[in-house]
Order: sequence, then C-alpha cells, then structure tokens
Amino acid sequence: MKKTFLCFSLLLITLSTYSQNKIIDTPIIFSENREQLTLEYLDTHYGISQKKPTIIPKIIVLHWTNIPTLKKSYQAFYKETLPNWRPDIKSASSLNVSTHFLVDRNGTIYRLMPETTMARHVIGLNHCAIGIENVGGNKGNPLTQKQQEANIWIVNYLAGKYAIEYVIGHYEYTNFENHSLWLEKDKGYRTHKTDPGKKFLAAVKAATKQYGFKPTPKKRK
Repeated sequence: MKKTFLCFSLLLITLSTYSQNKIIDTPIIFSENREQLTLEYLDTHYGISQKKPTIIPKIIVLHWTNIPTLKKSYQAFYKETLPNWRPDIKSASSLNVSTHFLVDRNGTIYRLMPETTMARHVIGLNHCAIGIENVGGNKGNPLTQKQQEANIWIVNYLAGKYAIEYVIGHYEYTNFENHSLWLEKDKGYRTHKTDPGKKFLAAVKAATKQYGFKPTPKKRK
C-alpha cells in the first residue's frame, strides 16, 4: 500500500500541469472482497441481486470531499472497508465510500473506478449514479473555478456516453424519496449534506443545459 501511495504521489508531481480536460486513471482497490461487499450493498439496500456490481448511469452527483488535499482525499476512498472515523454510516455497511471521479483543486481529473461499477457515494441512488468528488469544500478550501470547469467537462463527457437524466448536488439526494429511481430500503439511513454548494451546482447546470437534464424533483413535505 505504501508503494501505491508513493507511485500516486509521483504521478501527482508529473501531472501537476496536465490539462484539466483529460482523465487520469488512478484506480482505488477493487478486489474480490470489495466487489462482494458492493453486491451485498446492492442487495441489502436496493433489493438488486446480480453477479457483477454494474450500474446503468442515469444520474450524476456532484460532491466535495471536505478534505483539503488530493492525497488525503484519495486515501479516504482507497481502502475496501470504512475507516473508524465514519461511524455515522458504518452500521449500514462496512463497504468503504468511493467515487468515480476525483477533481483536484487545479482542475485535474482522476478516475478512480469504472463509470459503470457501483460506487458508494449517495444514499438511495448508488445503483444508477456516477459520483464526482471535488477536493476541499470546507471554509478554508472553497471549491475553485478550475474545479467548476472540470466538472462541466466531465458532465459533457458523460452525457455523450450515457443516457443521463439528472445532474444533482449531493445535498439534493433526499428530494428523490418517493421517486422511481429511489430504492433505499432502510428508512432510517439518511445523512445531512450541503455539498457541493448551490452556486457551484447552478454554474455546472447552466453550462450543460443543452442536454436538457430533468430538474431535480421538488422535496415533498
């Protein structure tokens, strides 16, 4: 594992000036154990039983990591099982959180896993959602213009490959309760989210409006 992180660090240095409009594949661990945990998650939370943890993407969810550096953000997703500092969601599954894309503060785009493999990043919708995580997001490290531009590029890229219906912020995920795409079986499994911020999301949506994505459902009271 130390060797992997050393290689990753060298990759960051080598590609520090790499174009934000290029995807750099930097896989996290996805062993047989993680695959099995993902299949169990699909079955337990969504009632989906299948041989491979594949998804048909219909939603893109924008996030922030709330972690100040790329290295630490990557490490948060790297391992197969949840770390001890995530007791808020560990009772739902020991499967670690993950994401398809991780965007550095300079706009560099890293792909951590295949776009059609399920990542654990959004309650109720993982079975059809591609996740884009942005490094930072806390008060001391607000998301950057370069990250916004990179997110727009990724949405354009994904919209050209898949039948994407929605682009949403993580903070909007509970709006899908009672929607046909919402499959979460555990009524008590919810977390409060604010990422990636309303202005950031609005800017990405405005720049990709030509795709005619559906508006996020209104939250039922």
